[in-house]
Parts: sequence; structure tokens; C-alpha cells
Amino acid sequence: MGPLSGIKVLDLSRVLAGPLCTMILADLGAEVIKVEPPWGDETRGWGPPFAAGESAYFLSVNRGKKSVVLDLKRKEGQEAVRRLAQGADVLVENYKTGDLARYGLDYESLKALNPRLVYLSLTGFGHTGPRAKEPGYDAALQGYTGIMSVTGEPQGPPMKVGVAWIDVMTGMMGAVAVLTALWERERSGVGQHVDLSLFDVGLFALVNLGESYLLTGRPPQRLGNAHAQIVPYGAFPAADGWLVLAVGNDEQFGRLCQVLGLPHLAARFPTNPSRVEGREEVERTLAQVLRTRPRAHWLERLKGAGIPAAPVNDLAEAFQDPQAQARGAVWTLEHPLLGTLPTLANPLRFLSRTPARPPTPPPLLGEHTEAVLLEAGYTPEEVRALVEKGVARTGSKAKE
Repeated sequence: MGPLSGIKVLDLSRVLAGPLCTMILADLGAEVIKVEPPWGDETRGWGPPFAAGESAYFLSVNRGKKSVVLDLKRKEGQEAVRRLAQGADVLVENYKTGDLARYGLDYESLKALNPRLVYLSLTGFGHTGPRAKEPGYDAALQGYTGIMSVTGEPQGPPMKVGVAWIDVMTGMMGAVAVLTALWERERSGVGQHVDLSLFDVGLFALVNLGESYLLTGRPPQRLGNAHAQIVPYGAFPAADGWLVLAVGNDEQFGRLCQVLGLPHLAARFPTNPSRVEGREEVERTLAQVLRTRPRAHWLERLKGAGIPAAPVNDLAEAFQDPQAQARGAVWTLEHPLLGTLPTLANPLRFLSRTPARPPTPPPLLGEHTEAVLLEAGYTPEEVRALVEKGVARTGSKAKE
């Protein structure tokens, strides 16, 4: 029994932010019903890589869910969603602002049927403002919110973060929003509409860089792997690879200079503000010494001296790290087409009770349509009629 056991989530989202949000809820025990169009969530076709016709992208954020195929452009499909919403605690959607109102599936319409419904809308720019009706894509939002302007080498082009950074954070913030609204419902007895946008999350996540701009009026510039306010703090090349230094105070910097045989550097730049001012010389001098020995040599000496340092791992090295093994960073699921399916573990650890556990595997397209509609009160004949009309679909493309 997970901590969210008994909570039913109706998931009308697709691609990344919404599905990640609902997967987090599924990992914690919620029943998540994923409503897909007849062609499926777009990410089912995003690859390679594929395994037995299933894309890694889709598999990464859809475990623990039930797939129901309904055509929301058809009145019968809209009515089916309304019936499902009457028995749901939460609805998550990421349609463009105003789209679901055309189908009678907006918050106000469903609130009339289920006042306790927590309705989370995920959009590019939110439900208000001049960009409200524009679509939102992670790369575009990384441009709009400024994170690309501070990512990359100083003399290079703007760079996006290696993963869909704003989508991922919006999915996590979405889970926070849902849980907060459910907790408030315990007091008030009614649900509410939550308006969460990629744009707002991207600005919020600028944290210290955003605050620096607000205080000074000067936009921060790209610093590569360096830190805007701490030196040295970033990636440096060793003889056979890269390592990270995260020197957070003056005493650590003194010890770093002892290890590297650079006492004059510590004397010249004794404080962090002086090192930020002399960033170029400090980082150049450190890099010259670090390049002379292998990464393992430096990591052993640096850690022995209590200086925060780490390797820059590729993903193979990251997952083979003994800490990843000890923490159970990978869950193994049994998938009907793939057999054993490795998947990224939920990082939440409830140690004493109700732990997050490996749930069911990502669903095949339409795998649960019949069972979910029957549970919602449809008769077998009504389900069969929906399938014959092309409104619903059962089974999976991979099996047919």
C-alpha cells in the first residue's frame, strides 16, 4: 500500500511534464488512468532507441499507469472522460489553453460533476497573459526564460540543458501542486484548479542567477562549467578525463592549493570575492596542474584532504557507481513484450512505512480500455459499440 493508495488520477497529458507528474503519483500508490488518442501518446514514436516497438522515451515516464484509448474529438469519447472524471480525485492535462473547453472537459464543466476534483493544467505560458494561447516546448521555454543565455562556454553559442530541464521540473512541481491541493481538500472538502506553466517554472528555477539580476539589473553571462559566485567551482581536465571541484570556502581553497603545490595561489587569492575577481587566472593555474596527472590520482588526494571533488561520469559510469547500486537507482519491471525492463527508480525514500515501490510496467496502447470503462459503469455491449465506432480502442498496436 503506497502513501497515495486510494487516490485515482485521470491523466489527459502526453509527452513529458504531465506524464512525469502522474508517474510520480503512480510510484507513490495512486491509480493513474492514462487517456490516449487512437494514435497514442506522441512519445510512443519518439526514437530510436526502441525495444520491441516501445520507445525508451515513452517507457521512461509512463510506468504504473493504465492506458485507455478514447477519441476526445468525438462526443462519445468526451462523455466517457466525463464519466471517468466523476470518480477521479485528480485530473492532469496539458492541452493548449482553452482547448478542453470546446469539449466540455474544462475545469468549470467537470467541477459541476465532481466538486472534489483537483484539476491540474500544465501549459507553456499559463492561462493568463499575452502568450497564454501559445504552445509550449521545452527548448523554446529554455530560450524564453533565459536559461540558455547562461548555459554554454563564454565564447560559444547559447546552449540548452542536456535533458528537457523545464519539462522535468514542471512535472515535479506538478506533483507538489497536486499533493498540496489534495491536502487542502481534506480541510475544505472541495477541489480546485491549479494553473502551472513551463514559463513560470523556468523563471522560478533561475534561483540565485535570477535574484542576482533582480538586485543588479545586469543579466548574468555564460560561464561554461564555472559558478557565477564561487571560484573554483566547476569542471577541470585531468590527464585522462574530467573532474569537478566544488570549493565552497577559503579554508578549502587553502587545502586545495597545498595538494596541488600552489601555495602562492592561496596567498594571492585568499578570499572568494578575490577569486571571483581573478577567476581567469585562478582557473587557468589550477587546470595547468590538474592536467599533469590522471583523474583517479587527483580524486584520491583531494578527497583525502577533505576537498569536495568528483569525477565527471558518463551514464555508464554513473549507473555502475557503488552508491547507485546501494541506493537501488534502477527498478526492474516485467514487461509483456520486453521481458525484463530496467527503469529509473523513484528517488523518494519512505523508510519506516509506505515505501515507493516498483509498479506495473508502462502500458501497451489501449491495454486497459475495456477494464477501465467497465469499472466506470459501461456494459460490455457499450464498450464494444465504442470500439466499433472508432471512439475507443482495446488491446495494443504491438499485439495486432
